[in-house]
Formats: sequence, C-alpha cells, structure tokens
Amino acid sequence: MESIIDPSADALWGAVRTVVDKEGVHETFPKTREEWLEVRRAAVRIIEGANLLIMPGREAAPPGTKSEAPGVELEPAEITALVKKNRKKFDAFADELRFVGWEALKAADAKNAGLLMDVGGKMQEVCERCHKAFWYPNQKLP
Repeated sequence: MESIIDPSADALWGAVRTVVDKEGVHETFPKTREEWLEVRRAAVRIIEGANLLIMPGREAAPPGTKSEAPGVELEPAEITALVKKNRKKFDAFADELRFVGWEALKAADAKNAGLLMDVGGKMQEVCERCHKAFWYPNQKLP
C-alpha cells in the first residue's frame, strides 16, 4: 500500500482538480503527452497493486512494523489477522480497486479529464470502505 497503491492513488487524485478562490476557478488537468503518460502509469500501478493485495500469504507489513497511529489504526499483525479472517471481503475490495484502476487507464488513454475525476471519486470510496473494514475498523467518528 505505502509503496505502490498510495502514491499511485495520490497521482491520480492530484492529476485533476478544481480550486475556487477569490481570484476565481482554477482547473488543473494533464495537458501534455508526458502528463497523460504519468496518469496512465499510475493507473497500471493501481491495477497491479490490487493483484499484489490478493497474493496468498501476503502480510499487511514487514515483520516488526508498528502502526504510525496506535489506538487509531490497527497494528499490522492485527490487520493481517483480520484479512485472513475475512479473505473474501478483502479480495472483493481488491477486485473493486482493480476495476477502478482499469477505468483510470481508459480515462488516461482517452485523455478524458472529466472521466478521470469521476474515477478518482470511485477510488476514494472503495479505498475508504476497505480502510474502515481492515485498517481502522474501531474508529469512532464525532
């Protein structure tokens, strides 16, 4: 997650954005061949990262890794145990993420910023549902 999926998701989310401030509306989206190629590469990493998530025996983190937010998120060993206990549910989230990656790839190939923005919203929703189930399932919202 930390090395492949998270930075790739950030690249997709950051590729298209709209900022409204006192000077007006400012839209950012890929314009050059190289910028669209970077979006495409991020989409491929999402697809392949989803494949890596469902590999049998995969741990949530290397042995000895500790949570960066103890008490908020589960420890890596707890995440691994939860995934093993709910493998079908976890794999279903990985499948959804892979599908969203394919949609991002299609948006990049079509150079369609609007579609890429829609895909970013779908990816956010899939990621958050999975995180709530496996990363911080005990989080209390105010």
